[in-house]
Amino acid sequence: MAFSAWRGIAGIIHPTLRPGALEEFIRLLPEGIGVLPLFTNIREGTRAEFATVMGAYEAQIALLAEQGCDAIHPNGAPPFMVHGLKGEAEIVSGWEKKYKTPIFTAGQNHITALRALKVKSIVGASYFPGEINNTFAQYFTDAGFEVRCMEGIETPFNKAQELSGEQVYAFIKHHFIKSGGADAIYMLGSGWRTLHIVDLLERDLGVPVIHPVPARVWEFQKRLHVNEPRQGYGQLLATLPPLP
Repeated sequence: MAFSAWRGIAGIIHPTLRPGALEEFIRLLPEGIGVLPLFTNIREGTRAEFATVMGAYEAQIALLAEQGCDAIHPNGAPPFMVHGLKGEAEIVSGWEKKYKTPIFTAGQNHITALRALKVKSIVGASYFPGEINNTFAQYFTDAGFEVRCMEGIETPFNKAQELSGEQVYAFIKHHFIKSGGADAIYMLGSGWRTLHIVDLLERDLGVPVIHPVPARVWEFQKRLHVNEPRQGYGQLLATLPPLP
C-alpha cells in the first residue's frame, strides 16, 4: 500500500452501481492518494428507499475502517439529508466513535465547501423531481444558508447520467436568473456527468459552483494535508481554501 497510497488512503462508499463519479473522483485526486471504493446498491432513489440504507452504509464503513483508511466518505447526499441535519450529525458521530476514523457525508462536505467560500445564499439544482427538494432545501436552511431555490430537473433516477451538460447548464442558468441569483450555485448529486460545465457556469454567472466531485476531492486533500490545486473544475478546487 505504501507505493500506491503514500499520501494517504481515501475510503469512499458510492450509493449506486452507476459508473462515472468514481472515475471522475480518482482522475481529479493528486498522485499518491490511494482510493478504496465500495458500493451500496440504491436503485429507486426514493425517500422510502433512502430510509432503509443506513445499515448497508455502516457495513461498508466497518470494512473500510478495518483497512486503515485515513478518512471515509459515505457518498450520496439524499440518504443522509432525509434524516435532517441533526439526525445526520448523530449518525456520523456515532460511527466515528465506533470505528475511530474521520467520516464525512456528502451533505456535510457540501456545507463545509460553501462555508470555505464564505457563501451565504445558494441556488440549488438536483436530478430528483418533486417534494424531496424541499427536504434538501430545509437541510441547507438549517445549516444557516439562504436557499433562494432548490429545483429538481425531471428525469428518471436511473437516467440522470444521460442528461447532457448543456441541458443541465440551461436548467441551472434559468433558475439562477429567475430566483434573482445567489452567492453560489449548488449541484446536488454525483449521478450526472457535468464536470465540464462547472467553469462555464462560474464564468457566465459570476459565482462559484459547488459540484459534488470537486468538493469531495477538495475535502480529502485538506483532510490528508495535501494541497494540489486543479484548474478547470471550479473555484473550490482551483484555490483550495482551508477547511473552515
